Amino acid sequence: MSNYEQDNLQESAFDKKELPTGLNVLTILTFIGCAIGLLSSVWSFISAKKSYDERDKVMDQMNNPDMPSFAKKMMGDPEQFMLMITKGYENRIPILIVSLISIVLCFVGALQMRKLQKQGFLIYTIGQLLGIVSVIFFIGTFMVTTTSFLIAAAIGIIFIAMYAVNRKHLVY
Repeated sequence: MSNYEQDNLQESAFDKKELPTGLNVLTILTFIGCAIGLLSSVWSFISAKKSYDERDKVMDQMNNPDMPSFAKKMMGDPEQFMLMITKGYENRIPILIVSLISIVLCFVGALQMRKLQKQGFLIYTIGQLLGIVSVIFFIGTFMVTTTSFLIAAAIGIIFIAMYAVNRKHLVY
């Protein structure tokens, strides 16, 4: 190997930026979240029929005077709950498709950010927002009042904010 080739090899080794710890942790957590989201989406699709068939039983439990008030509050308005179960069953296929697209976008975006590519942030953000907006579109705005949706949306928005803070490390 000539001196010129060795110098170029050494320069390229020094030019390569290392993945910052914060970005490394965020992307690993994103990969874990994508895996959980994938399992959750598939499980929701598979169990939609059972939830739909058992909605009357759940309503009876919600109307039971022995049920703790905090549990009733977490489930929300009984009529809205019934509507949510019905819409979830009726729209189970488009919900699954959009959920899978959202998960893939988040995964690809995180992979690109691991390679320090700026476009990864945009792809990840679109994936997160698509997941949030699609739930409202397919299930309804009353879904926004459920605890599980609020927690999921808050986690998504927090991750977008944390990735935004780390955008300064994305160079390509």
